[in-house]
Amino acid sequence: MILALSAVAHVAIQAGLIIRVLLRANRDAASRIAWIVVILSVPLVGIAVYMLFGETNVGSRHVERMREVLRDLRRDGSVHKDGSADSPAVIPDRWLPLFHAGRSVNRFDPVGGNRAELMADSVSSVEHMVADIDQARDHVHLLFYIWLPDNNGRKMAEALKRAAARGVTCRAMVDDLGSRELLRSPLWQEMATAGVKLGRALPIGNPFLRILFGRIDLRNHRKILNIDNRITYCGSQNCADPEFLPKAKYAPWVDVVLRVEGPVVRQNQIIFAADWMAFVDEDIKHILEMPTEAHEGGFPAQIVATGPTGRFSAMPQMFESLIFAARDSIVITTPYYAPSPGLQDALCAAANRGLDVTMIMPRRNDDLAVAGASRSYYPQLLQSGVNIHEYEKGLLHAKTITIDGEITFVGSANMDRRSFDLNYENNMLIWDQGVTAALRVRQNQFLADSRPVTRQEVEGWPWYRRLVNNTLAIVSPLL
Repeated sequence: MILALSAVAHVAIQAGLIIRVLLRANRDAASRIAWIVVILSVPLVGIAVYMLFGETNVGSRHVERMREVLRDLRRDGSVHKDGSADSPAVIPDRWLPLFHAGRSVNRFDPVGGNRAELMADSVSSVEHMVADIDQARDHVHLLFYIWLPDNNGRKMAEALKRAAARGVTCRAMVDDLGSRELLRSPLWQEMATAGVKLGRALPIGNPFLRILFGRIDLRNHRKILNIDNRITYCGSQNCADPEFLPKAKYAPWVDVVLRVEGPVVRQNQIIFAADWMAFVDEDIKHILEMPTEAHEGGFPAQIVATGPTGRFSAMPQMFESLIFAARDSIVITTPYYAPSPGLQDALCAAANRGLDVTMIMPRRNDDLAVAGASRSYYPQLLQSGVNIHEYEKGLLHAKTITIDGEITFVGSANMDRRSFDLNYENNMLIWDQGVTAALRVRQNQFLADSRPVTRQEVEGWPWYRRLVNNTLAIVSPLL
């Protein structure tokens, strides 16, 4: 009798969850199918997995606080104080739809008068950041997904402590999961003692209680450094040594970072302010009133920041818009490729219509599941004419797209479901031949250190490898 009741209860719970999957808004068909398969095929475990990871919910309290902060920013006009009125952007008609797509995400208009420098490598990026912090006069705002207490991590912390000692207001926020090593280290408390204001994005607290109120694995993946409303850094690099000791066997981590000056800094400030005020009880809207400096002859730029509490599918739509806007060439670097069907089709369509489409991904990936899923898409990409290369001198962690030698899109977002649905990301869209040319040179350096993947090679993969890759692709909506 007890077994029969248990079986009935199990089936009823499965049925209820399946109905929930089918009724859940903003979920594509592949994701629905994958979750239904998991719920039905793995008794009890499938139910538990869905309860833990099935919905993009950061917790009602966090969601309401984030929405309240954004309402406040919009109510007093802070979201619209993005410099567009003082520094209007002049953009050719053919590229305007891209910036319209970007505006639909955060209500940021493109702003002109910006200039940028491409950092040489990860060590150079940290050296420039530290030098800029040492020159800060009013404030430093820093947000990293991963901040390790290693050499580069300590350099950054010491720079913040020096700045705080001379009266600069320093605010540093980290993701509560990604930076757990720093949070447990003495360095975190040392910064607090030195006067650095600290914040933890998406705090976990007691993990056993946290799962009752929202998913633990929805994270703030952004990388932002803003200084005096004058300088911002945007790219893929976390605050860590390139050796990245937690996963040293994949090292070095190879990133791309831009140091940018100009009115677009305010847009990154708004993103930081929204994150800060959502988790720290401090109103910093006054920072958004500070002036920014436009540079004569500077380029137009726009911040595109996405997340699970923002507009659904915003980042993959930006990627697809970029691909469909191209007329000549597309070069992409991404460490993780687990695309939506629309993104995969867009890349294949671009190659089929005669564009030179090149993708560069790491040969050895720290996420074996996503690596296998990525390679399941190789046959269709190669058949369409996409050039695929695998980087061999470390883990290529750069997330970049260049279009027709004119457009650059760079930031924290990967081409995978985690960046599309689960993570908070920030990217920058730029129209400038100079910046794009510099990034193309870097992408060509990555190509020189990569090996091409051919159709013959992929067609020669043994059946069991294709079986594993294709199986992982089926569950990629869950990854």
